[in-house]
Amino acid sequence: MRRHIPETLHLGMLLAAVGGFLDAYTYLSRGKVFANAQTGNLVLLGIRAFEGDWQTALHYVVPVCAFVLGVVLAESIRFRRDRFMTLHWRQLVLGVEIIVLVAAAFVPEQFNDMVNAAVSFVCAMQVNSFRTFEDNPYATTMCTGNLRSGTVQLWRYFKHREKENLRSGLGYFAVILCFVSGAGIGALLTENIGIKTVLIPAALLIVAALAMFERR
Repeated sequence: MRRHIPETLHLGMLLAAVGGFLDAYTYLSRGKVFANAQTGNLVLLGIRAFEGDWQTALHYVVPVCAFVLGVVLAESIRFRRDRFMTLHWRQLVLGVEIIVLVAAAFVPEQFNDMVNAAVSFVCAMQVNSFRTFEDNPYATTMCTGNLRSGTVQLWRYFKHREKENLRSGLGYFAVILCFVSGAGIGALLTENIGIKTVLIPAALLIVAALAMFERR
C-alpha cells in the first residue's frame, strides 16, 4: 500500500528517538522536568502540592500548561491544512518544533522553566500531529500506550496467527526501542555537551521534515 511518509513506521521510529532524547535532555540539564511525560510531571505536582511546597509545585504546572497549548496549536494548524499548498501541514508542525529547539540551545540555565515550557509545547504538537503508523494508533513522545498496544497485538498473533498482528506488535516495540535508545543517547550527550545538545534532535527533525517531501 502506498502511504504518505507521516504514516510510515520509519518516521515514527525517528520521532520516537527524538521524543526520548528530549525527555533525557530536559530532565538532566533543565531542572529535572520531563518534556514529554506529563503524567510524571502531574505526579510530582501532586506530591509537592500536598507537601505544601507550592513553589516547587508551580515548577511542574508550567510544562503541563504548555503541553495543553501545544495540542491546541497543532489542532488549529490541522484544521487549516487546506491553506498550505506547498507544505504538508505536519511539516509546518515540525518547522515550529525545530525553531523552538534551536532557540532553546542558546537560552541560559537560569531560564530553565521557560525552556521546559517551550519543549513541552512543541512535543505536544508532535504527539498530536503524528498519531498512526500503518493505521496503528501510537505516540512518539511516550511509551505506556505503545507498550499496551504492542503487547495486545502480539497476544493476538499468538492466539490467531495473523501476520498483521505480528507486524503491528513488532512495530510498536520498535518504536519503544527507539524511544529508549534516544533517551540513553540523549543522556550521554547531554552530560558531555550540555544545553546545546538539543541541536541534535533539531537536526533529526530537519531530516524528518525533508523526508516528507517524498512518498513511499
